[in-house]
Amino acid sequence: MSGSIPQDFIDEVVARTDLVALIDRRVPLKKAGKDHTARCPFHDEKSPSFTVSADKQFYHCFGCGAHGNAIGFLMAFERLEFRDAVAELASQAGLELPAGGEGPVPRHKELLDVLEAAARFYRQQLGEHPKAIDYLKQRGLGSAVAATFGLGYAPAGWDSLLQHLGRTPEHRPLLLETGLLVAREGSGNGLYDRFRDRIIFPIRDSRGRVIGFGGRIMDQGQPKYLNSPETPLFHKGRELYGLYEARQAQRELPWILVVEGYMDVLMLAEHGITNAVATLGTATTPDHLRRLFRHTTRVVFCFDGDRAGRDAAARALQTSLPEMHDGREVAFLFLPEGEDPDSLVRREGRGAFLVRVGQAQPLSDFLLQRLRDQVDLHTLEGRARLLERARPALRAIPQGAFRALLEQTLARLAGMEHADLMRMEGGKAPSSPPRPRPTVVHPTPVQRLMGLILAHPVAAQWIDPSLLPLLKAGDTEAQWLLALIELARASPHLSGGGLLEGFREHPAEPLFGQLLIWQPERAEEGMARECRDICRHLLQQQARGQIDTLLEKAAVQGLDAAEKEQLRLLLSRRGG
Repeated sequence: MSGSIPQDFIDEVVARTDLVALIDRRVPLKKAGKDHTARCPFHDEKSPSFTVSADKQFYHCFGCGAHGNAIGFLMAFERLEFRDAVAELASQAGLELPAGGEGPVPRHKELLDVLEAAARFYRQQLGEHPKAIDYLKQRGLGSAVAATFGLGYAPAGWDSLLQHLGRTPEHRPLLLETGLLVAREGSGNGLYDRFRDRIIFPIRDSRGRVIGFGGRIMDQGQPKYLNSPETPLFHKGRELYGLYEARQAQRELPWILVVEGYMDVLMLAEHGITNAVATLGTATTPDHLRRLFRHTTRVVFCFDGDRAGRDAAARALQTSLPEMHDGREVAFLFLPEGEDPDSLVRREGRGAFLVRVGQAQPLSDFLLQRLRDQVDLHTLEGRARLLERARPALRAIPQGAFRALLEQTLARLAGMEHADLMRMEGGKAPSSPPRPRPTVVHPTPVQRLMGLILAHPVAAQWIDPSLLPLLKAGDTEAQWLLALIELARASPHLSGGGLLEGFREHPAEPLFGQLLIWQPERAEEGMARECRDICRHLLQQQARGQIDTLLEKAAVQGLDAAEKEQLRLLLSRRGG
């Protein structure tokens, strides 16, 4: 999860962050004994069930189950990507992300500064060129939306930006790296502006920083739209135009509309529809969808109703299937022929357009329609073909209630029982919808040690060294415990929330989170005694197993000298 950000840097960021202060600035907390409480910011509730532990540096809601550390809170509350949450906390802690980590390292900061300077230049030029202002007015855009999105204008000359920002030699490499300047082919040092005589659309990241630009020509010519090239800051397959502005306009986004162009986003905003975004000249990617589902539970794709639009929708359908976890919705809005969101919202108005969004075709209906159109359901062969064609889509969808319901619908269309379909697929029909993993109530000895270390990392120092080889050779949870011990010993300054960060997206993380919630506060002397008792119990349990194995072998085939000596030592240690 940390990508190119070193884990020890992430640990240091978490260790330097006061979770109580971080949350209290966003959600006012009240002291309740050693902990702090509030009404949960992640679901509606009347009485507080959201608890923050200063000792554990960990938050948990007993109502909705949300829990995590400082990074997790910032990601959930501010809707930030992981790297942006780390960068934000690092900045607050007076730390700089190391080179290679995606964030405001010195070089990246210089690139961000020059992009922001270019955005200011383009905004200034817009005010000085009446023809650009007239073009926006003719398109129906007002000054408020233009200001919200930071629209600008790139003058027609070949070197307007170059003359403004590139006079000093040290700035030119930055302008080249951001794609604002282009080197002339066949020339040793000739440079010219990439964007000329175009309306400029700044592209912002999740923190509102300008990372690239789009430019639209006002008259006839090609290309109609021009984007910044790929740079260390700008990746078309990950960024979405208008997402930052949508988040600023609405704290909660019940749905997000994905359209094709900058002007579609702007005209919808002009008509009060502020939750539209556009891809940047590319098809929707898995990264796009994951970002969108951080901010909403419903994504609506908007396409032309012609053949090309339906083909584009089919590609978006395939990209969406692996992201269809329970609780998420994807729908498809097909526009009348010859219309785009820009023209349609101007012709019909906000209310009629919103009705269309509400009636968009659900992903399941679109998928089933495409499958039905390819077969004849009146024949046995056609129904068998339906199931064959559906198989790749079903396998792409994550296990859960949505997939189970889709399987039931397909079975019904094919005229067979769901259980029979599942047997054909080599599985079995679920008897009931999947349930969340229950909270730990009676932890095993291994889980008790995990909980002690998570709540009180110093407990890792009290683990009997003789237990470590046993854990290494043990089952999955034993190996998770060993990894937790090693992390706690290597980083004794970490809190429980810091230890949990080391297991982000690890299979152990859900269990560790539950154990951290479950683990009560206690005195250090009592913790040390419990650690020693559990270690002794586990070692005795292992010894009993070895004794039983040796006694069984002795009864059947006898023992050699070494085995007899091993048995004698084990029995003497047990006191038998």
